Amino acid sequence: MLTPLIASLLGIASWSFAEYAIHNWVGHLGRGKNPFSREHLRHHRDGEFTPWGRKWLQAIGVALSLFLLVGLLVGWVLGIAWTSGFIGAYLIYERTHRRLHTHPPSNAYGRMLRRHHFSHHFSSAKFNHGVTSVLWDHIFGTYAAPERIRVPKRLAMPWLLDQDGQLLKAYAADYELR
Repeated sequence: MLTPLIASLLGIASWSFAEYAIHNWVGHLGRGKNPFSREHLRHHRDGEFTPWGRKWLQAIGVALSLFLLVGLLVGWVLGIAWTSGFIGAYLIYERTHRRLHTHPPSNAYGRMLRRHHFSHHFSSAKFNHGVTSVLWDHIFGTYAAPERIRVPKRLAMPWLLDQDGQLLKAYAADYELR
Protein backbone atom coordinates (compact mmCIF):
# COMPACT_ATOMS: atom_id res chain seq x y z
CA MET A 1 0.00 0.00 0.00
CA LEU A 2 1.33 3.41 -0.97
CA THR A 3 1.48 5.68 2.08
CA PRO A 4 2.43 9.38 2.18
CA LEU A 5 5.83 8.43 3.65
CA ILE A 6 6.55 5.98 0.85
CA ALA A 7 5.29 8.50 -1.73
CA SER A 8 7.64 11.12 -0.28
CA LEU A 9 10.60 8.69 -0.41
CA LEU A 10 9.68 7.88 -4.01
CA GLY A 11 9.71 11.62 -4.73
CA ILE A 12 13.24 11.86 -3.30
CA ALA A 13 14.38 8.88 -5.38
CA SER A 14 12.70 10.39 -8.44
CA TRP A 15 14.66 13.61 -8.00
CA SER A 16 17.90 11.65 -7.71
CA PHE A 17 17.23 10.09 -11.11
CA ALA A 18 15.98 13.41 -12.57
CA GLU A 19 19.18 15.17 -11.41
CA TYR A 20 21.27 12.72 -13.44
CA ALA A 21 18.91 12.68 -16.44
CA ILE A 22 18.56 16.46 -16.66
CA HIS A 23 22.28 17.05 -16.24
CA ASN A 24 23.44 14.42 -18.72
CA TRP A 25 20.67 13.99 -21.27
CA VAL A 26 19.18 17.50 -21.34
CA GLY A 27 22.23 19.54 -20.34
CA HIS A 28 25.11 17.84 -22.11
CA LEU A 29 23.51 15.81 -24.86
CA GLY A 30 21.28 18.83 -25.60
CA ARG A 31 24.44 20.49 -26.99
CA GLY A 32 23.09 24.01 -26.41
CA LYS A 33 19.87 23.40 -28.35
CA ASN A 34 17.54 24.00 -25.38
CA PRO A 35 17.50 26.74 -22.71
CA PHE A 36 18.69 24.45 -19.90
CA SER A 37 21.56 23.14 -22.00
CA ARG A 38 22.69 26.67 -22.86
CA GLU A 39 22.61 27.71 -19.17
CA HIS A 40 24.41 24.55 -18.14
CA LEU A 41 27.14 24.87 -20.73
CA ARG A 42 27.61 28.51 -19.61
CA HIS A 43 28.06 27.21 -16.06
CA HIS A 44 30.84 24.93 -17.30
CA ARG A 45 32.47 27.68 -19.35
CA ASP A 46 32.24 30.55 -16.83
CA GLY A 47 31.54 28.86 -13.49
CA GLU A 48 28.46 31.06 -12.98
CA PHE A 49 25.10 29.95 -11.64
CA THR A 50 21.64 30.72 -12.99
CA PRO A 51 20.13 33.52 -10.83
CA TRP A 52 17.96 32.28 -7.92
CA GLY A 53 14.88 34.16 -9.15
CA ARG A 54 14.84 32.32 -12.45
CA LYS A 55 15.41 28.98 -10.72
CA TRP A 56 12.53 29.64 -8.31
CA LEU A 57 10.15 30.46 -11.15
CA GLN A 58 11.11 27.29 -12.98
CA ALA A 59 10.88 25.19 -9.79
CA ILE A 60 7.40 26.51 -8.99
CA GLY A 61 6.18 25.71 -12.50
CA VAL A 62 7.65 22.22 -12.39
CA ALA A 63 6.30 21.57 -8.87
CA LEU A 64 2.77 22.59 -9.83
CA SER A 65 2.86 20.49 -12.98
CA LEU A 66 4.20 17.44 -11.15
CA PHE A 67 1.70 17.86 -8.31
CA LEU A 68 -1.21 18.00 -10.75
CA LEU A 69 0.04 15.00 -12.72
CA VAL A 70 0.84 12.81 -9.72
CA GLY A 71 -2.25 13.99 -7.84
CA LEU A 72 -4.49 13.00 -10.73
CA LEU A 73 -2.78 9.59 -10.97
CA VAL A 74 -2.63 8.55 -7.31
CA GLY A 75 -4.66 11.10 -5.34
CA TRP A 76 -4.00 14.52 -3.89
CA VAL A 77 -2.52 13.45 -0.53
CA LEU A 78 -0.01 11.16 -2.20
CA GLY A 79 0.57 13.81 -4.87
CA ILE A 80 1.49 16.34 -2.18
CA ALA A 81 3.76 13.79 -0.47
CA TRP A 82 5.55 12.77 -3.70
CA THR A 83 5.95 16.37 -4.87
CA SER A 84 7.23 17.43 -1.43
CA GLY A 85 9.90 14.71 -1.54
CA PHE A 86 10.87 15.62 -5.11
CA ILE A 87 11.08 19.38 -4.48
CA GLY A 88 12.80 18.89 -1.10
CA ALA A 89 15.48 16.77 -2.75
CA TYR A 90 15.80 19.37 -5.52
CA LEU A 91 16.39 22.13 -2.95
CA ILE A 92 19.07 20.00 -1.26
CA TYR A 93 20.66 19.47 -4.67
CA GLU A 94 20.71 23.25 -5.35
CA ARG A 95 22.31 24.00 -2.00
CA THR A 96 24.81 21.16 -2.35
CA HIS A 97 25.81 22.14 -5.90
CA ARG A 98 26.43 25.76 -4.94
CA ARG A 99 28.39 24.75 -1.81
CA LEU A 100 30.60 22.41 -3.82
CA HIS A 101 31.74 25.50 -5.71
CA THR A 102 31.90 27.94 -2.80
CA HIS A 103 32.89 26.02 0.36
CA PRO A 104 35.71 23.61 1.21
CA PRO A 105 34.88 20.00 2.08
CA SER A 106 34.32 19.37 5.78
CA ASN A 107 34.26 15.56 5.67
CA ALA A 108 35.06 12.57 3.44
CA TYR A 109 31.66 12.68 1.70
CA GLY A 110 32.15 16.37 0.83
CA ARG A 111 35.63 15.64 -0.49
CA MET A 112 34.30 12.75 -2.60
CA LEU A 113 31.44 14.84 -4.05
CA ARG A 114 33.78 17.70 -4.92
CA ARG A 115 36.28 15.40 -6.61
CA HIS A 116 33.44 13.70 -8.54
CA HIS A 117 31.88 17.00 -9.60
CA PHE A 118 35.06 18.84 -10.47
CA SER A 119 36.40 15.86 -12.36
CA HIS A 120 33.26 16.27 -14.48
CA HIS A 121 33.86 20.02 -14.84
CA PHE A 122 37.57 19.99 -15.57
CA SER A 123 38.63 16.49 -16.70
CA SER A 124 35.82 15.10 -18.86
CA ALA A 125 32.23 16.31 -19.13
CA LYS A 126 31.28 12.89 -20.53
CA PHE A 127 31.57 11.35 -17.06
CA ASN A 128 30.39 11.92 -13.49
CA HIS A 129 27.06 13.66 -14.03
CA GLY A 130 25.70 13.07 -10.54
CA VAL A 131 26.09 16.04 -8.21
CA THR A 132 24.63 14.71 -4.94
CA SER A 133 25.22 11.02 -5.70
CA VAL A 134 27.40 8.78 -7.85
CA LEU A 135 24.71 6.06 -8.03
CA TRP A 136 23.31 6.84 -11.49
CA ASP A 137 26.78 7.28 -12.98
CA HIS A 138 27.53 3.70 -11.90
CA ILE A 139 24.19 2.43 -13.24
CA PHE A 140 24.53 4.15 -16.64
CA GLY A 141 28.26 3.54 -17.05
CA THR A 142 29.29 7.20 -16.84
CA TYR A 143 31.34 6.90 -13.67
CA ALA A 144 35.07 7.62 -13.91
CA ALA A 145 37.22 7.50 -10.79
CA PRO A 146 38.61 11.01 -10.34
CA GLU A 147 42.34 11.38 -10.64
CA ARG A 148 44.25 14.57 -9.86
CA ILE A 149 42.05 17.35 -11.21
CA ARG A 150 43.62 20.13 -13.27
CA VAL A 151 41.61 23.28 -12.56
CA PRO A 152 41.96 26.34 -14.82
CA LYS A 153 43.12 29.19 -12.60
CA ARG A 154 40.34 31.51 -13.84
CA LEU A 155 37.71 28.93 -12.75
CA ALA A 156 39.37 27.88 -9.48
CA MET A 157 36.97 27.59 -6.58
CA PRO A 158 37.69 30.23 -3.91
CA TRP A 159 38.18 27.63 -1.17
CA LEU A 160 40.96 26.01 -3.22
CA LEU A 161 43.25 29.07 -3.14
CA ASP A 162 45.26 31.01 -0.59
CA GLN A 163 45.34 34.82 -0.36
CA ASP A 164 47.91 34.99 -3.17
CA GLY A 165 45.81 32.91 -5.56
CA GLN A 166 47.97 29.81 -5.14
CA LEU A 167 46.67 26.30 -4.53
CA LEU A 168 46.39 25.52 -0.82
CA LYS A 169 48.69 22.66 0.16
CA ALA A 170 45.76 20.86 1.81
CA TYR A 171 44.30 20.20 -1.67
CA ALA A 172 47.50 19.50 -3.61
CA ALA A 173 46.92 15.72 -3.65
CA ASP A 174 43.54 16.18 -5.38
CA TYR A 175 43.95 19.31 -7.51
CA GLU A 176 46.46 21.35 -9.47
CA LEU A 177 46.13 24.74 -11.13
CA ARG A 178 46.72 25.19 -14.84
